[in-house]
Amino acid sequence: MTEPLIRAAERSDAPALARLFNQPSYRHGTMRLPFETQEMVEKRLFDRAGDTTLLLVAELDGAVLGSAGLTRWTGRRSHVGLLGIGVDEAHRRRGIGRALMAALIDTADNWFGLRRIELEVNVDNEAAIALYTSLGFEIEGRERQAILRDGVLVDSFRMARLKDAPPPAGDD
Repeated sequence: MTEPLIRAAERSDAPALARLFNQPSYRHGTMRLPFETQEMVEKRLFDRAGDTTLLLVAELDGAVLGSAGLTRWTGRRSHVGLLGIGVDEAHRRRGIGRALMAALIDTADNWFGLRRIELEVNVDNEAAIALYTSLGFEIEGRERQAILRDGVLVDSFRMARLKDAPPPAGDD
């Protein structure tokens, strides 16, 4: 597969992002609600986001196939960022998520000077957990009944990556 182009999201991406966010399996792994309109996406991502948020998209052959965001905290947590990511349900396991994560981690480490990146992931999202672990994220805790998904309360893991922490064991 050709490498995706990772770039900053633009307002003109709102229709493609709304399409992604409304895919059942995309939404399944996130905390997004169903039936998000293009207008809702534009307001949330482009009108309300400040200069502490970076939003990226992965584009391949002119189509937006994934998105990822990194929000820097302020004040006494200004060394910390929170990230979220999602990939089109028909294009998973093709390196798009890894490319988005690599761009966010590079930005966090080398441009924002962050020491810690946090995320939340559903405990049953094995593919995402494997990706995050391979990139140096570690499970720090379990939040019981944290997310309502399809009428069922689901646990989530809190994971974090510390800059300059030793790499995860294994795969040597």
